Amino acid sequence: MNYKKSALSLALAFFAGIVMSPLAQHLIADVHADAPAMAPVIFDLAAMKHIDLPATPNPEMNTRPLVITENATVAVQSGNVAKHVHPKTDEIQYIIEGSGAMWLGGERKEFKPGSLIIIPKGTAHGGTLVTAGPVKALAIKIPPQGKDDTVFVN
Repeated sequence: MNYKKSALSLALAFFAGIVMSPLAQHLIADVHADAPAMAPVIFDLAAMKHIDLPATPNPEMNTRPLVITENATVAVQSGNVAKHVHPKTDEIQYIIEGSGAMWLGGERKEFKPGSLIIIPKGTAHGGTLVTAGPVKALAIKIPPQGKDDTVFVN
């Protein structure tokens, strides 16, 4: 039952973000131009391992874009990133595997598989303390995150 509620919450949050940000596509140019376009496909998220995901400039984070639209992106990400904010992008994370605690605003919050984390733009987050990992999440960015939309904080 919790799985169905989590999946429904994730879907509703995703579609609400798409509806709320139709003008945002004009603010961000050339977001993930090499990423796959929307296509009918089934991804086995459980089978995706950290080492199989493409590396990022952050040595602790690997990620793979799954869906790119003008209004939002969906990616699977694995690993950790220092505490930061996205001034222009809302983020929704669904924890697939791993557990621990992360900064969310001014507090450390615990998470586990099945957690849905809502991160409004401008909210500090990251700096995860992993208790079981690696941590793998489905990350939805609304609108698509620009290359200059990550600001690291203490």
